[in-house]
Amino acid sequence: MNRTQQTNFIKSQALALGFSACGISKAAFLEEEAPRLEKWLKEERNGQMKYMENHFDKRLDPTLLVPVAKSVVSLLFNYKANEKLPNDQLKISTYAYGEDYHIVIKDKLFELLNIIQTTIGKVEGRAFVDSAPILEKAWAIKSGLGWLGKNGNLIQKQAGSYFFLSELIIDLELDTDTITTDHCGTCNACMEACPTQAIYEPHKVDGSKCISYLTIELKEEIPPQFKETWENWIFGCDVCMDVCPWNRFAKPHQEPRFKPKPEFLEMKTQDWIEITEDTFGRLFKNSALSRAKYNGLKKNIDFLIKPRL
Repeated sequence: MNRTQQTNFIKSQALALGFSACGISKAAFLEEEAPRLEKWLKEERNGQMKYMENHFDKRLDPTLLVPVAKSVVSLLFNYKANEKLPNDQLKISTYAYGEDYHIVIKDKLFELLNIIQTTIGKVEGRAFVDSAPILEKAWAIKSGLGWLGKNGNLIQKQAGSYFFLSELIIDLELDTDTITTDHCGTCNACMEACPTQAIYEPHKVDGSKCISYLTIELKEEIPPQFKETWENWIFGCDVCMDVCPWNRFAKPHQEPRFKPKPEFLEMKTQDWIEITEDTFGRLFKNSALSRAKYNGLKKNIDFLIKPRL
């Protein structure tokens, strides 16, 4: 196969494995992202996510992660859920309804890499799913998979933003894709709806104010000033995506491993309040919820519930 045939083959195999889209860019230094990342870190928008300050150069240059890198293959995987927890109960971000996406997508990436190596020949590379110092949204944008919405999420014109991002960085020269245009226009729905006003400027999110950060990354007590505007979230938050007009085009995923357990969907507020460590371990083994750990989840629940009791 020539380069174009190899490119088309990889994209077709990615879709066959269940990925929603695949785009390709040249593995090179992200010049435009460097000053943006530096400014964001200097303003301490990362909160207690000190790991964001590590490996600054690697976040911008894929050849420091994979020395033989020639192409970044960016992939999207839909996680839009068909099911919803009741609005009057405690809420979990839909990305955590099923099996941990790190596990599911990593399996598919390894399968894709194996197919590439079996069909095309000796190809070296690495697979990444939100697990290394990589600016995933920057690479997805560079690969033509969408634009950066005002809420800081990648948006596709015909599919919205309920996607997991992942990458294969490989030593194969492939045809690259072109960057798409921004279609947020004058819409500020996400900025106006954010419960904690974490979107402080269009396309800029203060991580230290984001509910996802406060319920997952923050190990200390959640600052009390957020209580007045909080919206029952105990793990993650979907508000800025739920209000995005482009998500009216989002279709439910077809991945069986992302299906939630019936017992999870039946959880009521009182069940969350009374959840034991054993029940937590049984229900959320191999789930993204395990990131918060039992004590972290209880901390989030107490933040919402204790003053009401």
